[in-house]
Amino acid sequence: MTEHHHHAHSHNHTDGAHGHSHSHGSGKTLVFALIFTTAFALVEVFAGVMANSLALLSDAGHMFTDSLSLAVGAFSAWLANKPASRQHSFGLQRAEVLGALFNVIFMFLVIAYIAYEAVLRMLDTPEVNGVTVLVVGTLGLLVNIIVAWVLMRGEQNMNVRGALLHVMGDLLGSVAAVAAGAIIYYGGPAIMDPILSLFVCLLILVSAVRLLRAVTRVLMEGVPQGVDAAQVSDALTQIDGVRAVHDLHIWSLSSNSHALAAHVDLDNMSLWQATLPQMQIILRERFGIAHSTLQPEDSAMGQGCAVEVGCGARSRHYEDASGPKQHV
Repeated sequence: MTEHHHHAHSHNHTDGAHGHSHSHGSGKTLVFALIFTTAFALVEVFAGVMANSLALLSDAGHMFTDSLSLAVGAFSAWLANKPASRQHSFGLQRAEVLGALFNVIFMFLVIAYIAYEAVLRMLDTPEVNGVTVLVVGTLGLLVNIIVAWVLMRGEQNMNVRGALLHVMGDLLGSVAAVAAGAIIYYGGPAIMDPILSLFVCLLILVSAVRLLRAVTRVLMEGVPQGVDAAQVSDALTQIDGVRAVHDLHIWSLSSNSHALAAHVDLDNMSLWQATLPQMQIILRERFGIAHSTLQPEDSAMGQGCAVEVGCGARSRHYEDASGPKQHV
């Protein structure tokens, strides 16, 4: 006997429009922070060369990585306003992930260069102008405080939180530069400059590894950080009429956009119209999953239908397991 599957697709633009307005607001905040951070990083490079301070140069390198992080966030916020197309049905959300991957590679190169220079300077320590390092390092600390304050007052999304994490790490880098300047100014050994530079390298390395893990998770279609698949399944099966959830897949489209696909066993297919909205609310509000494809199945009848939540008008088609789809 030929088995028939009944599929119904429903989509919703509301979440997307809402997300676009947020991206636009966060984009302005990130652009301001980007310009401010990059400008001072250039000042630190100039001062680091003039003072012959690796601590300042390494802190400038850290600030440049922050600038890249801010640039990625601003660019991805701009791309988030671009509508989906036939070629890119999910839009260009993954551009954020690719930009982050570039950011990680750049950060590793910065770490390698600073560590190499630090080792050379520990073997042959040059004279360092402690006053310049102290003054510029203090200014850098103030710049980081201002940027962090601006980001905390802006629209809070994953891009902004990620950029804020980098800036807070750079605060520690600025503290290291100030410490090196103060130690040298008060007669301490100049070797503290490359030693504290290695400390800044460690800060950058921690941020780079964390970002690389997050990027890899998205690119490998892993379950999003902070989302437990078992908890999602349990939450859905607690709804009246839902017998079980299986073939559950959860992945990330970008750092702040997650998707889910699953089969849902129902006690009675007539319950589906009431059950679907409950599942959507749980997925969206408890787990941050706005795009879901759910296929209800009646095990007793051996029939099912799929409902996709996320995009536009409703279409309906029937599919024969032994033949092509018939659109109605």
